[in-house]
Amino acid sequence: MPIRDKVAASIRRKVTVAVHRGWEWLARHGEITPSTPGRLRFARLGDGACIGFPVGTIYGERWISVGDHTLIGPHVTLSAGFGPGLDLGPNLIVRIGDSCSLGRGNQIIGHRSIEIGDNVFTGPNVYITDQNHSYGDLDTPIGRQWPENNPVLIGDGCWLGTGAIILPGTRLGRNVAVAGGAVVRGEFPDHCVVAGVPAKIVRRYDPEEGWQPPLRGGARLASADELAALTVEELEGLQLLQERLREEAG
Repeated sequence: MPIRDKVAASIRRKVTVAVHRGWEWLARHGEITPSTPGRLRFARLGDGACIGFPVGTIYGERWISVGDHTLIGPHVTLSAGFGPGLDLGPNLIVRIGDSCSLGRGNQIIGHRSIEIGDNVFTGPNVYITDQNHSYGDLDTPIGRQWPENNPVLIGDGCWLGTGAIILPGTRLGRNVAVAGGAVVRGEFPDHCVVAGVPAKIVRRYDPEEGWQPPLRGGARLASADELAALTVEELEGLQLLQERLREEAG
């Protein structure tokens, strides 16, 4: 290799290393944690909580509460109200519980009340909102009609798969699994699996008969601690495996 090419390759390597190390520095120091000034904008940012860098759109922090040891991935939108600078009253609008893990690219957009319980896990690109446009006026474009708000409640221990959409008025019980890509509206009981567009219950737990239809193979269920120890990439891989198994099961 000519000396000129060797010099150019050496420069490229050094630039690449510098860029990667610079990005790692930005990602580490750009996080919002209880030890950074960004925490002061929130109603609460609990002990051990972290909002990853780069952040998505975040405004209305005064009406957003994040619990202890909750991890929020990069590119996540957290908002209360239509935009920054609004007075939304005395009550919290978005409440996220303790020990949650919210995947990259999630969008949580509250106007009246979104409450997420403890130990809730989501895959990437999950969308949760308590507001939607109405369409009753036939003479007015839907985007210009006054929106309707309906509180959302996601119970403790739920799992929301990649790309799930949680619409206004949804109430999920404890330990509800939402399949990737599901569009969810309505009330669902504890310990069930919902899937589809619109989402319906495809499996539920009966205290006398167990899971119906039965779980295949009697596999051991992962504990909350085991799930919490997984990396984002491992969680995404687990979600893909679940979707593949679901497709095979028809």
